Amino acid sequence: MGTHLSKQLERRKAVYTEKKALTDLEKSCGCEFPGCDYMPSDRKNWMSGVGPEKLHINKIVWPGTHDSATNKIGIRFVSRPFAQCQSLSIYNQLVAGTRVLDIRVQEDRRVCHGILKTYSVDLVLADLKRFLSETESEIVILEIRTEFGHEDPPEFDKHLVEQLGDHLIHQDDHVFAKTVAELLPKRVICVWKPRKSPQPKHGDPLWSAGYLKDNWIDTDLPSTKFESNIKHLSQQQPAASRKHFYRVENTVTPQADNPILCVKPVTKRIHCYAKVFIIECVKRGCADKLQIFSTDFIDKEFVDACVGLTFARAEGKA
Repeated sequence: MGTHLSKQLERRKAVYTEKKALTDLEKSCGCEFPGCDYMPSDRKNWMSGVGPEKLHINKIVWPGTHDSATNKIGIRFVSRPFAQCQSLSIYNQLVAGTRVLDIRVQEDRRVCHGILKTYSVDLVLADLKRFLSETESEIVILEIRTEFGHEDPPEFDKHLVEQLGDHLIHQDDHVFAKTVAELLPKRVICVWKPRKSPQPKHGDPLWSAGYLKDNWIDTDLPSTKFESNIKHLSQQQPAASRKHFYRVENTVTPQADNPILCVKPVTKRIHCYAKVFIIECVKRGCADKLQIFSTDFIDKEFVDACVGLTFARAEGKA
C-alpha cells in the first residue's frame, strides 16, 4: 500500500512539473507566428477563403481530430468518459474547420475505440457527404483503420468506394504538389488501413497506409509528448518535398497506473499549448515540416492557428 501511494505521489509530481514546464515555455515564447493575425471569416469554408488556386496540398497545415467519431461512444456517464476524445459530431467538426478525420472500425463496420463501440461508420460517411454537399472547395483527409485487436470489415474497401464515389481523389504521388483548385471537383483523400486485407494500390480510389504516418508515443506527461512531437517532426523532410502526410498529435493519453483515467482531464494538460507548439516549431526551424496537426476536443483556437499558418504559406510568408 505504501509503495503504491508513493508511486502515485511521484506521478502527480511529474505531471505538475511537466505542466509547469509548458506554462513557463508559453510565458517566454511570445504569441506570434506567421499568420497568427489571420482569422478565417468562415471556418466551414476556410480553404475557399484562403484561395483554392494558391493553396497547394503539401503546404496546408491540416487541422485534425484524434479518435474523431467518439462523441457518443460507450455509455454516457459510465464508460464514455474513458474513451471520448471529441464532443462534436463529424459534421460539426467539419463545419468547425476540421479537415482530417481519424476513424477506427471493427468487423461489423461500427466505430470503436478499444473495446468500446458506437454508431455505424455509415453515419460518419453520411456526415461527410452532407458537408461536401454544402461546400465547394474544401478537401478532407479521411483516415479509416481497423482498430487494434479487431478484424477487418469484409469488403470494406468496396463499401467506401461505393459510398464516396466521385468525391474520391485517387492515390497518386502527383497530388501533393497540386493546388486544391486543380483537384476539384474531387474532395476526399481516403486512407484505408486494414490489418490483414490487401492495401490499396497506386491509382486506386483509396490510399494505402504508408501515405499517412506519425510517431505516436503513449504518455500522459504533457511536456514529454510536446518535446517528442518536436523531436520527431524535426527529423522529417519539409512538407513541400514529402510524398506522404505526416501527423503530429497534440494529445496525451490516460495511463493505467494513474488515478485519473478519463480522457478529458488528462488531454487537457496539453490541449491549450497548440499555438505554443507552432511558435516553437518556428523558433526551432521545423515549422516547414508541420502538416497534419491533430487534437482531442477540437476548438476554434486550434483551427485558427492551423489556418493562420496555412494562409502565411499560401502568401509566401512562411
